[in-house]
Amino acid sequence: MPWHARLQLNYTLENARTVARFEHNGPLRILQSLYPEGDSVCHNVLVHPPGGLVGGDTLEIAATVGTGAHGLVTTPGATRFYRSAGELALQRTHLNLAENARLEWLPLEALCYNACRARNHLTLALATGAECMGWDVTALGLPHANQPFETGHFEQHIEVPGVWLERGTINAADHQLLHSPLGLAGHRCMASMFFATGTPLDRTRRDAALDAARAVMDLHPLKATAGATSPNDRTVVVRVLAPQVEPAMQLLRQVRSAWRAGLWQLDAVQPRIWAM
Repeated sequence: MPWHARLQLNYTLENARTVARFEHNGPLRILQSLYPEGDSVCHNVLVHPPGGLVGGDTLEIAATVGTGAHGLVTTPGATRFYRSAGELALQRTHLNLAENARLEWLPLEALCYNACRARNHLTLALATGAECMGWDVTALGLPHANQPFETGHFEQHIEVPGVWLERGTINAADHQLLHSPLGLAGHRCMASMFFATGTPLDRTRRDAALDAARAVMDLHPLKATAGATSPNDRTVVVRVLAPQVEPAMQLLRQVRSAWRAGLWQLDAVQPRIWAM
């Protein structure tokens, strides 16, 4: 029987401390709140005990960040989209930030098994002064296990309504897309990282975000397949292609550190689970 799980995560600022509370139906949980950088930033790990989605499964995740609060969400492992006999597996996430709120949305990769049918859908709503730093990383197949992505279908959707939309469709039968130099060029990991704001960035801050990301790329082995752009004055985007997940994730973590320092004047504190 398909799983339909829902999680509502709420961050509020209470007496200068960001506090997380959540409600859930089905197998979605938030682990203990951690404060490795003080009370102002609350770190949480989002857990899906079944470990993956099959055809017909739906995960619905909503995170609301109250005025002045700062939340950070990551996961302990990849989101796995397993093979499907025909039905779609769906993960739908909505992030809603109130005035002057901050959120770091840092899940590990979505792993698309051969013959999956999957959609990963993320939308953001940002009030005045709100800022969200996040990423979406997708890996196709398990090449090291000799299980390439030969059949299947994956859809990716990232949107700030009315501001920015990134949508991609990967069909394993589309060899031109997967192998052409104008497509994925044989790479099996694609990643997008964003810094999205509710208030337009001034030119100085926007350029600083671009320069910081490009400085990281210039020193990274993926320099030739990574780029940073700013499609409008509320969004800065980094895109990466890589043969596998690890170097792409390494680059994104370095960009996060640079953006944290340059845009928020915060140290590069990593979630504890990343070191495990």
